[in-house]
Amino acid sequence: MKEQAKLITNKSNIAYVSNFTGSSGFMLITKSSKYLFTDFRYIERAKNTIKKGIMVMDFNKESWQKTLKKHRIKTLGIEESDLTVARFKKYKKISMYQSKTKTQIKFIDISGKLESIREIKSNQELKLIKKSQSINEKVFIEIKNIVHTYLNSKSSKKLLEIDLAWKIKELAHKYGADDVSFDPIVGFGKNSAIVHHNPGKTALKKGDIILADMGMVYKGYCSDMTRMIFTSKPNKKQADIYNLVLESQLKGIEAIKAGITGKKADKLTRGIIEEAGYSQAYGHAGGHGIGLDIHESPSLSDKYIKKIKANTVVTVEPGIYLPGNFGVRVEDMILVTKGGNKILTKIPKNLKSCIL
Repeated sequence: MKEQAKLITNKSNIAYVSNFTGSSGFMLITKSSKYLFTDFRYIERAKNTIKKGIMVMDFNKESWQKTLKKHRIKTLGIEESDLTVARFKKYKKISMYQSKTKTQIKFIDISGKLESIREIKSNQELKLIKKSQSINEKVFIEIKNIVHTYLNSKSSKKLLEIDLAWKIKELAHKYGADDVSFDPIVGFGKNSAIVHHNPGKTALKKGDIILADMGMVYKGYCSDMTRMIFTSKPNKKQADIYNLVLESQLKGIEAIKAGITGKKADKLTRGIIEEAGYSQAYGHAGGHGIGLDIHESPSLSDKYIKKIKANTVVTVEPGIYLPGNFGVRVEDMILVTKGGNKILTKIPKNLKSCIL
């Protein structure tokens, strides 16, 4: 059974279809019309910002039912993956409209359909993603300079992980980002071995490895990058692990092109790390799609057997994590093309460039 109309509740999907970014609202898309339902707080904002051809409706039970009745909707597609049980019950209750008899709407799951369309980025979307990443890189360069200045300072004031994470947010604003795309991950020393470390009050010491995973949002579009900073010349173990992770990433990027599955793309990088005996030290997916959401379809993982499409932007981010010692992750964004890919991340990543 195919839906007669779509109820869009996912905020990123709403933004993609309409440009609306308010916190309260949902869309109804029929064969002939598009509606944005929101409340009094956002009516004027919506009228001034949404795409042409979309009707803005002040949401209430009557206006919703009237619209369903107008289009004789009996089957409605819903994004189940976005709805809580409570929200679904609410939509189900208010979707009983009066015709000659009460009409019971049948709901059909359409989760992932718009996300699949969103995978393919337009030229305008690519411009925004590249701008987001250019801001990200400016911030990283300043962060690296802050670390360098601190290490060469005679000041008794300590530099904490949380200080550096907060500085990333401040610099995001300075360089024109709307926001950071996620709370920055900053790990000093042994904390670099914690994949998604929450920056705390660990102070930086000479000789520490720093893992910095950061991203920006620019006009709704996200960026993501991970770089390592060595505060002194790495020892042999550190250098070997870094070069192994970098080799796996470069080999993976080299082979990624449109038509490859997410599973195979992940295996390209993972295989090199596994062959070196570090399979247990690499427990996350090899990358993810990025756009309006920091993590979106497709995924570079053994569970993603679909083919990656041309004009998709994905991250490639292998890592090795040695608890209690140190960890290494290298992450770039790439634009997948028919014949290969283009690396969108410009910050150098050879070992020498990472040493202060």
